[in-house]
Amino acid sequence: MKIAIEAQRIFRVDKHGMDFVILEALKHLQVLDTVNEYFVFVAGGKDKCLDETPNMHIIELRCPTYPLWEQVALPRAVKKIRPHLLHCTSNTAPVFCSVPLVLTLHDIIFLEKRDQKNRSLYQNLGWYYRKWVVPRILPKCRKIITVSYFECNRIREFLGLDADRITAIYNGYNAHFKPVENYYQVTKQYLADKEYLFFLGNTDPKKNTPRTLAAYAAYLKRSERKLPLLIADLKEEIVDAMLKEAGIEEIKPFLRFGGYIKNTNLPDVYSGANIFIYTSLRESFGIPLLESMACGTPVITSNTSAMPEIAGEGAVLADPFDASSITEKLLMLENDKQLYGEQVRYGLERVKRFSWENTAKGMLELYGSLADAVKENGEY
Repeated sequence: MKIAIEAQRIFRVDKHGMDFVILEALKHLQVLDTVNEYFVFVAGGKDKCLDETPNMHIIELRCPTYPLWEQVALPRAVKKIRPHLLHCTSNTAPVFCSVPLVLTLHDIIFLEKRDQKNRSLYQNLGWYYRKWVVPRILPKCRKIITVSYFECNRIREFLGLDADRITAIYNGYNAHFKPVENYYQVTKQYLADKEYLFFLGNTDPKKNTPRTLAAYAAYLKRSERKLPLLIADLKEEIVDAMLKEAGIEEIKPFLRFGGYIKNTNLPDVYSGANIFIYTSLRESFGIPLLESMACGTPVITSNTSAMPEIAGEGAVLADPFDASSITEKLLMLENDKQLYGEQVRYGLERVKRFSWENTAKGMLELYGSLADAVKENGEY
């Protein structure tokens, strides 16, 4: 087969979740599959993190905006190559496509009712773009991939899809996420403290930053240790506004702002943290859960959406809608040394169930099943 894959953002320096998912899957497909021929479409960027191999060609398309890149440049390039299928990997795809389409739909949060807008204009524009595109491309998809069984059932029920049109393929985590002993050589770039709590958030309301900050404020009042909180991927002025709205500005001296933390530095940051706080309102998977567990750092996560599925029954789960629940879990882990040790061991064992190799194998199996169907219909 000739397989085209959209991986638009993998060469950008500041990569996020969906970028790493397809990047790692592609690296493993290069090794696992020497039969099919791949054409990977990317945008320009400074981080040339994927090399070509005899079975995988990288085609760089330049376009001023993402919608134009996806809706104009990508379908034109696909038409020239004439692959047997196009796999779009980041929730959206060309509305007009000349070949069978596979879509990775990480979640449908943008189709669900939201209580408040994102504080980022860029994120809001992306929300509206997905909300417009996805309903128009779903009827054209031969197969839809999502990342957890929770999300698979959610999408199928919400959109009324037949069960055979959508499948769940778990994400993995990178092998460089493992316990680091001399982490301070890296973490001192982000904060001077050698002990701290870690929260990875952004402007998306689903990340539940205001409640998490309120929970931390209550923690400071009750904790004997009063560890500082490292906040990554969130601008200080945005947090300042949240503190003012909540009336908890007094906690500001305990906050540390790491900005965007490079993926190569994250193992050190996770390893240095006493506890990783991942208390989103909704996640379709939650790769940071695995990353922290793999580094031997206990996690407090939410009892909603896919997080219990990924973290497992033995994880420390809080009610993300109740700040006091988050506070109680923080204090429980901080004060119970036996529980803390159990969570370290539990996390290191739990992550063995997930790998990017398994993700790539799942994709390869899906491509093969679709090839058989295309042959039967005389489209091959």
